[in-house]
Amino acid sequence: MSIRVDHITKRFGTFTVLNDVSLDVPSGELIALLGPSGCGKTTLLRILAGLEQPDQGRIVLNDVEVTDRHISERHVGFVFQHYALFRHMTVADNVAFGLKVLPRAQRPSAERIHKKVHELLALVQLQAMANRYPTQLSGGQRQRVALARALAVEPKLLLLDEPFGALDAKVRKELRRWLRRLHDELHITSILVTHDQEEALEASDRVVVMHQGQIEQIGTPDEVYEQPATPFVYHFLGDVNVFHGRIPHDRSAQEHPNGEFALPEDLEDEHEVTFVRPHDLELSRHRTNTSQLEASVRYVLTAGSRVRVELLAVHSSQTIEVELTKERYRELELRQGDVVFVHPRQLQVFRVPSS
Repeated sequence: MSIRVDHITKRFGTFTVLNDVSLDVPSGELIALLGPSGCGKTTLLRILAGLEQPDQGRIVLNDVEVTDRHISERHVGFVFQHYALFRHMTVADNVAFGLKVLPRAQRPSAERIHKKVHELLALVQLQAMANRYPTQLSGGQRQRVALARALAVEPKLLLLDEPFGALDAKVRKELRRWLRRLHDELHITSILVTHDQEEALEASDRVVVMHQGQIEQIGTPDEVYEQPATPFVYHFLGDVNVFHGRIPHDRSAQEHPNGEFALPEDLEDEHEVTFVRPHDLELSRHRTNTSQLEASVRYVLTAGSRVRVELLAVHSSQTIEVELTKERYRELELRQGDVVFVHPRQLQVFRVPSS
């Protein structure tokens, strides 16, 4: 099922939750709506489902406008963060529920429902749990039951609202990879709402980054991470060092003993400049050129697969975070208080109008 969100605006009282949002999703794609709490992503999901009505704009599914249609007419499966399973029903009965409450003319036979439930439990790898109750399952297992229940009615569109938000980090990681494999098998058009950057980047075909009721950027996981379109996207997708500054009228002033970063030649005067991710900074023991920042080592965290180093810039007193491989860390033999020189392998420049 293809989706077209056409200039959707939604207000609650005087607060604008969605402001002229437009989005196209091809059939069979898994899209992640990513953003902080309050950015409008769940409201957009609920409008797609038919649980909320927009104040302006249209929702078009498979080239048919459904803006005013009831949720029962949209062929949508919805998976919530907190499972919403019926505690008094077995796993099998929970999965079968949507089929059993269909109008009589549309309802499959009891035999067909039993077969469908068995197939879905096999799909989500819970065949042995059919006769258990939700309280006898782990959080990850409950969420898989909720997904099987959503799939039972054979939706053309699957909406997932923070489906792994109540789970611990390890289970979240396992389930999002499982969800990606499941989507590749079923090819149901799916929209995943999440505030977890890693989840969005790993599970989706494209990421829609939202902020304050608007879309900041749409792109593949690589595009939004490697080529962020706005300062907000850069900040939101991973750790970042921000170096505030202005281009001097005399560009030669960039390269002086204080070690300011060299900047692209096409920047105009008086614009703020540089964003650098911790893993894109290189450290050296000795100054090799004038386009380096001098800094002292404040703290070193060696736990994990990479080493995080916190620096204090000598001339600006700015905190700088650097991420190194274990091998590079051992080569540098860093200790607290050591003086080092920092330069970026890659930086991102945003032109911000002078205030």
